[in-house]
Amino acid sequence: MKKTLFILGVILFQLNCFSQPAIQWQKTLGGSFDDFGFSIQETADKGYIIAGMTNSTDGDVAGNQGDYDYWIVKLNVKGTIQWQKTMGGSAEDYAFSIQQTADGGYIIAGMTNSIDGDVTGNHGSYDCWIVKLNPTGTIQWQKTLGGSFEDVALSIQQTRDGGYVIAGYSDSTDGDVSGNHGDYDYWIVKLNEIGKIQWQKTLGGTAGDYAFSIQQTTDGGYILAGETASSDEDVSHNNGSYDFWVVKMNATGIIQWQKTFGGSNIDEAQSIQQTADGGYIVSGNTNSADGDVNDYHGSFDYWIVKLNATGAIQWQKALGGIRDDKATSIQQTLDGGYIVAGWTYSTDGDVIRNNGNYDYVGNDYWIVKLTESGTIQWQKALGGFNDDVATSIRQTKDGGYVVAGWTYSTDTSVDENQRSYDYWIVKLDSGSLSTSSFQQEPIVIYPNPAKSTLNIQFPDDVVIDKIIIIDPNGKIIIEQTKNTTQVNTGGLASGMYLIQAISGEKKWQSAFIIE
Repeated sequence: MKKTLFILGVILFQLNCFSQPAIQWQKTLGGSFDDFGFSIQETADKGYIIAGMTNSTDGDVAGNQGDYDYWIVKLNVKGTIQWQKTMGGSAEDYAFSIQQTADGGYIIAGMTNSIDGDVTGNHGSYDCWIVKLNPTGTIQWQKTLGGSFEDVALSIQQTRDGGYVIAGYSDSTDGDVSGNHGDYDYWIVKLNEIGKIQWQKTLGGTAGDYAFSIQQTTDGGYILAGETASSDEDVSHNNGSYDFWVVKMNATGIIQWQKTFGGSNIDEAQSIQQTADGGYIVSGNTNSADGDVNDYHGSFDYWIVKLNATGAIQWQKALGGIRDDKATSIQQTLDGGYIVAGWTYSTDGDVIRNNGNYDYVGNDYWIVKLTESGTIQWQKALGGFNDDVATSIRQTKDGGYVVAGWTYSTDTSVDENQRSYDYWIVKLDSGSLSTSSFQQEPIVIYPNPAKSTLNIQFPDDVVIDKIIIIDPNGKIIIEQTKNTTQVNTGGLASGMYLIQAISGEKKWQSAFIIE
């Protein structure tokens, strides 16, 4: 009896460890044209602030000035719109990054091609456009930064001195930009609290260099990540095509160290964060199968790289299936692990999807929770039959997660799409006790404990599309779409495993033991 209770306890514990978070709520926001969300953050009042772009003039959108505008949306804790603002001019204005500031307002970074409306001072072509809002969304100040060619701001953060640091790229050689090495360079700009340039740096070589993410570090300097095709000037090495390029700068923008990572094909870093141990976590995508990249699945994979404080690789993980999987955002979580968001076009490998016809599905949001050492704890695909692209994820104060991006779907997880691309905001719970992703009726599996064969029994009217076996580390080790009533377990080591069965939009999960 004691042994039976022990096994039952282990099974329940294991189920909780592997349980995916459930959707608490989800919202589509927009109008009858295209609306793309790029950045989300939980606010001090436990609501959310979102930045992106819109060319709609109806639905949830009011005040469009022409073409695409910045579209800033403030939600309350339940996802209801509190206010929304469109900002820009008669040309294209794209917002890519937003953060709540110490005074309760917001700082936004992006790019503009406008010379009218809310935009003043354009230098030519696209400029970086930085906008400071008060807590209710009124513009306090705005700055266009750049030269006569293309200048793009993709990441912004308020710094500890009350100013701001911006990362992006530029191919200008005049105006606010100096020191270009050739083609596009990383462009890093430090502003004071009212948007005046304190210093600026162009970093790179004679080929293309694009910075996507920046963060101030605990020593007052900065860590930034992006991609480079260069192998000269500031870039010491290139593995082939584009590489991850991670640069550590001091407080005045001097390079302390820089590292390239990747293989012979394309490797693109999208997001970086300093970790609690003083190192760094980087996410992006790769289609390399050599060099620094191991366990590549095919096409593009998520590529997660953990660095120590001096930029040496501690571990790396390629995640995905045989089709495109691209990670856009990563954050260290309260338990020391990591949450990653992006999108997937795969239906195999590390990816479990359950949104209709497996012969064709569009991109789905793909959310992956990793342990501190990079092992998958759980993964969750969200979306409908058409394209769903996640661009930003944050852990929330309640231990759950909020995800932003866009959707073209109108089915499955997605409600009330305006018949075009919409912002899609999804709030997930913490997942620690959630079983709502799975059917409550247990599947019958026997024998349990098992040795060489595991039998699975379902009601007569259920047709199973796929059987998946997951090992104690969260790795998918068996995946079969034929003979879904029996699994050969003869090659499995002794221990606890999970079995998942998928039928259309339904999923069952249970645990079993191999003796």
